[in-house]
Amino acid sequence: MNKRKGMFLVITGAIFWGIGGTAAKKLFEYGIDVNWLVTTRLLIAGLLLLIVQYFKKDRSQIIGVWKTRKTAVHLVIFGLLGMLAVQYTYMAAIEHGNAAVATLLQYLAPIMIIVYLLLSKQTILTQRDVLTVSLALIGCFFLLTNGSISQLSVPAPAIIWGVLSGIALAFYTLNAVPLLKQFDSLVIVGWAMIIGGSALSLLHPPWQMNFNSLALEAYFYLAFVIIFGTMIAFWFYIESLQSLSPKESSLLGSIEPLAAVLTTVFWLKEPFGYFQWLGTLCIIGMILFMALNKKDSSSSQHPDEKEPLKVG
Repeated sequence: MNKRKGMFLVITGAIFWGIGGTAAKKLFEYGIDVNWLVTTRLLIAGLLLLIVQYFKKDRSQIIGVWKTRKTAVHLVIFGLLGMLAVQYTYMAAIEHGNAAVATLLQYLAPIMIIVYLLLSKQTILTQRDVLTVSLALIGCFFLLTNGSISQLSVPAPAIIWGVLSGIALAFYTLNAVPLLKQFDSLVIVGWAMIIGGSALSLLHPPWQMNFNSLALEAYFYLAFVIIFGTMIAFWFYIESLQSLSPKESSLLGSIEPLAAVLTTVFWLKEPFGYFQWLGTLCIIGMILFMALNKKDSSSSQHPDEKEPLKVG
């Protein structure tokens, strides 16, 4: 029963993440500014996650994370260069392109981590790495060109922001590890969101918004992006780790890019060519391959290190 509950939670969370990106694209069509959306999303979702921590887990950690200078500085860096960078680049990629391409490009983060570890001589090149990188490169080529070498099928700004999103997620993933050894992920992610949202609000105050001009449907999409596509998605994912192995979580979590692609194509009616579908399959295949080859080290790892703290 616990395993079924865990599967339900991680699948639901992954679907919410995927649909959340598509809902954000709808908000951009209503004229909502990407800066305002990122600021509002981070501040509200971060606060909600800390509220969940207060009532469901060890509430002392909410303040405890700030008690040492080293941890506090690390958390601020993670909030600005990790959380804010990931969220802004991802949303900018969606604004200039669509949720499908943005999500798939962001999922190139593991490849960037592999390259970083190789360049820093922290690991050696393996056959698995070669296959993983090959799948990613082939998938990207088909996704971005639809099989044509003469032109791109995706706007250049969307590609740039999407690649930057993958780089930001790679940093976000690596930088979070020391913090997660000491504190619950809800605390780290919740505060990181608030830090990132607060910093961006200095440049783009969330209250500077003409709310009267928004259609009623836009409020529903906004609520979904913040509550379901961010806060509940992450909360469900963390809860699922209590009853699933890292491998199971990784495999089921790969539903997120599929959900983003399907909702982009069938809900928003975005054009998606045959070769782009092939590229999507290559990238999802890369994700599944990495998940299947991941060692099940739940007994030796901190629970929240099992998977990158993906927050869509």
